[in-house]
Amino acid sequence: MTTTVYFATNRIANHPADRPENYTFFMTAPDNPLQVTYGTAFVDSAGLTADTVGAIRSLHDLQKGGFSQTAIDDLAEGGRNILVFIHGFANSFEDALTRAAFNREWLAQSGVGAADTTVVTFSWPSRGQLLTPLLTLPYRSDQKMAGGSGLPLMRFFANLLPILQTARANGRRTFLLTHSMGNLALQAAVQAWFDNGNGDAEMFDHVFLAAADIVDDAFDPPVTNSLAPLCRLGKRITFLHNRNDQVLDKLSETLNFCHRLGQDGPRNGSDTILFPPAIYRSVDCSGFTDYDTGFAGSHQYYRRSDGVRAEIAALMGA
Repeated sequence: MTTTVYFATNRIANHPADRPENYTFFMTAPDNPLQVTYGTAFVDSAGLTADTVGAIRSLHDLQKGGFSQTAIDDLAEGGRNILVFIHGFANSFEDALTRAAFNREWLAQSGVGAADTTVVTFSWPSRGQLLTPLLTLPYRSDQKMAGGSGLPLMRFFANLLPILQTARANGRRTFLLTHSMGNLALQAAVQAWFDNGNGDAEMFDHVFLAAADIVDDAFDPPVTNSLAPLCRLGKRITFLHNRNDQVLDKLSETLNFCHRLGQDGPRNGSDTILFPPAIYRSVDCSGFTDYDTGFAGSHQYYRRSDGVRAEIAALMGA
C-alpha cells in the first residue's frame, strides 16, 4: 500500500549532485529561517502495529516557497478532508513522513468517513534521537529547533491557507494534529502569525493537541507566547492528555522543572471563561491500556490506542 504525503520542511537537504532525485536526507535547520522546501512523497505503508511504520519510496515536485500547482490542485480540489500533521520530539525526516502516512491510514481505519483524509505534514529539524548516553542533548537540541521553527511554520500556514479555504468552500473539513514537541513549534508559529500582522483565519475545523510537550499554562493569556490565540485559527480545540505518559513525566517535566500540558491538560482547564466549552474539549487518555505503555510507547497513545483513535475520529466526524 502506498500513501501520498504532501510535506513542507525547514530542514536542509543533503542530496547527491549526480543523482538529484535522491533528495532524501534532511538534517538541520538552514541559516535563513524562512527557507522552506515543499514536496510530495510516496510512502510504502507497513503493518500498522509495528514501530517501523513505512518507508519513503520517492519524493517529487520539490521546490522552495510553496507547493507545486499539481499539489495545490490535489489538495484544494480533492475529494477528501485534509489532515495537517506536525510531529514531535525524536523524529527524523523519514520518521515525520512515514508517521504522517501512518496517521492517515490509522484514522481511515476508524470507519468514520470524515477521518479518511489527505495528509499534509510539516517537518521541523528534530535530530531523530530519543535516548543517548547524555540524555539531555537530543532533547535540548530538539526543543531549540522546535521553538525556533515558528517563522517557517507560520509561512507554511500562510501558503496553506488559500488551499484550505478552497477545500472548505468545496465542502471539505480541515484538521490539525500536533504531537509532543510539535506543539512548541505550533506555539511559536501562532505567536509569529499575529506578531507579523496576520489576522483571524479559520484554517481548521478542529485542532487536536496530543501529548503536548509545552508548559501546562500555555493557554493562559498573560503568558508570553500564549497559545490562547490558536482559537482564532481553529473553530474547535481538543487536548489529548495522559498522566501515565512516561516521556512527559520522567523526561520532560524533570528537565523543564514544570508540569506539561500533555499530562493533565491545561492548568486552568476547568475555567469556562478561559476555556469555553463551545471551543475547548479535553480527552483524558489515562485509562486507555490497549497499546504499548512502556517508556517510549506511553507517549504514542494518540496513534497506538484503538480507543483513543475512536475518540479522535468521532470528533472529526462531529
